[in-house]
Amino acid sequence: MARPRRIVLVRHGESTGNVDDTVYEREPDHALALTEQGWRQAEETGKTLRELFGRERVSVYVSPYRRTHETLRAFHLDPELIRVREEPRLREQDWGNWQDRDDVRLQKAYRDAYGHFFYRFAQGESGADVYDRVGNFLESLFRSFEAPDHPPNVLLVTHGLAMRLFCMRWFHWTVAEFESLSNPGNAEMRMLVLGDDGKYTLDRPFDRWRDPEPYGITGQLRDHRMAAGAGETGDELEWQGDDR
Repeated sequence: MARPRRIVLVRHGESTGNVDDTVYEREPDHALALTEQGWRQAEETGKTLRELFGRERVSVYVSPYRRTHETLRAFHLDPELIRVREEPRLREQDWGNWQDRDDVRLQKAYRDAYGHFFYRFAQGESGADVYDRVGNFLESLFRSFEAPDHPPNVLLVTHGLAMRLFCMRWFHWTVAEFESLSNPGNAEMRMLVLGDDGKYTLDRPFDRWRDPEPYGITGQLRDHRMAAGAGETGDELEWQGDDR
């Protein structure tokens, strides 16, 4: 199995919806474009990526949303070195279709009280729904590693929630651990790096806005991991069997 040395996750740059939530009443979420600031953010991240990848090949997966496509375009990666695939399973959490701002604000308040992972937006998805499709994408990604000529780098251009859920699935984080983490900023990166021991580690943690709720098995698992020296991110997925 030709495992890549790096798996890089990038959130899209600032979009019009990030600065004006009334836009969702006039435009579909998937059609929102980057702002001028978003383009600049993505271009800066692109400089970092070009230095990181050098002349190495990159397998790229991009959410089908306009803002992620524009973010990828702003990276200015060498087209001869990249293989790009649009991946709908990496899209933003579905919040319904045309969105009423006041209703969404009320539902966000309900979500904060109910839990980000389990609360399902009316006519939309819960975090658990997104977790399932991100996990399904991971199965496809694993199969792609079986190709002997797989590129040494993977780049996912996606959304903040999908990034957290990807890492949650990969590192076997609990729901409580997921709930305690914040989304990365616009055009921010996180990178899974393959170590000499054959395991991947996260280059830097997600910001934490609270400690995980220490109820039931969650607290016991976290205490066990910390005692074993696994750190806050837990253990990576095993590369064998069906438990991926």
